[in-house]
Amino acid sequence: MTTARRSHPRVGPLAAKAAGAPVLDVDALLEDRTTHIIVCCGSGGVGKTTTSAALALRAAERGRKVVVLTIDPARRLAQSMGIEQLDNTPRPVTGVASADGGRLDAMMLDMKRTFDEVVESQASPEKARQILSNPFYIALSSSFAGTQEYMAMEKLGQLYRDAHIGNGTAGRYDLIVVDTPPSRSALDFLDAPERLSSFLDGRFIRLMLAPARGPARLMSAGFNLVTSALTKVLGGQVLRDLQTFVAALDTVFGGFRQRAQQTYALLQADQTAFLVVAAPEPDAMREAAYFVERLSGDRMPLRGLVVNRSTLAEGEELSAAAAEAAAERLETQRDGAAAVTAGLLRLHADRALLVERQDQLRTRFAAAHPHVATAVVPALAGDVHDLDGLREIGTLLAGG
Repeated sequence: MTTARRSHPRVGPLAAKAAGAPVLDVDALLEDRTTHIIVCCGSGGVGKTTTSAALALRAAERGRKVVVLTIDPARRLAQSMGIEQLDNTPRPVTGVASADGGRLDAMMLDMKRTFDEVVESQASPEKARQILSNPFYIALSSSFAGTQEYMAMEKLGQLYRDAHIGNGTAGRYDLIVVDTPPSRSALDFLDAPERLSSFLDGRFIRLMLAPARGPARLMSAGFNLVTSALTKVLGGQVLRDLQTFVAALDTVFGGFRQRAQQTYALLQADQTAFLVVAAPEPDAMREAAYFVERLSGDRMPLRGLVVNRSTLAEGEELSAAAAEAAAERLETQRDGAAAVTAGLLRLHADRALLVERQDQLRTRFAAAHPHVATAVVPALAGDVHDLDGLREIGTLLAGG
């Protein structure tokens, strides 16, 4: 399905410069072969998924071997790329126009399947079956708070290892583009290793593991009292399921903890580039400022800001005040043509005010974060539903 669109002047860099921000050179980022991971983060509803897909497509059509991983539960990415359904396996995107060997795969994080893969890779077949059928494991892997962020770290690490990046061989991919969950939870995956370590090292875990780690003679009366109380509350089978699950966490996910820490270090490396995506609205720009400050505080390699769906002045336009004044003069003439013109002038005044407000938001952000390079993307007339739409977004991201 195609969408009606209109052409845009080359306004991206000009708008960024007007706001006082350095210009984000998107093409230089995509063509830099030392950049292997691009992470797009931002609040919900700002076009983060579309930006990720457009960057991935543009990179592939410039010769990169790209996989784009979306963690957003919305399935717009599959639709725009002509794929019937995205899942935990990278699927090739057809119609990529690259004469330099570039290609594009796309996938969506399946939290449960990724969790199962960790169990299957770290445990024996018999142990894996025991864990996968455990009621506590089923609940944790399907809906437990924070599991999505843990598994996002795991899947990114898997993709990076499978890509053979940096080991001197011709790998499957040379660029991974990650689309993160909406809202501030998009940065929760940065906390995943520390939170998992705290959980595994917590008192409750140590208590549940006591029977497996120490001889029976070392069990204290206090522990026996606790387990007796838990048995009365939960029942004997539930308590045994819980202890089996906790033991599995300790033995199986110790490796996950180590891999998550390695992935965290990878995100801090020079080969990674974070892009904060926002819309020219007060709440979205405040969220963008939070992301920038958090990434800087965690020493993550922030490459720039993308401001989507911007309304931009095209050339020298009549100011809002001048349009309002002209409309008031015409309205006193009591003439039909003058009334129509006055109405058009008021519509122009509304648009000019919107342009001014958005310019002020970008200018304030640039003043607070003067070193953050910015790309300003004008709003399209309709939604993006196909590769041509993603190409247009990529062109606009690059300032064209």
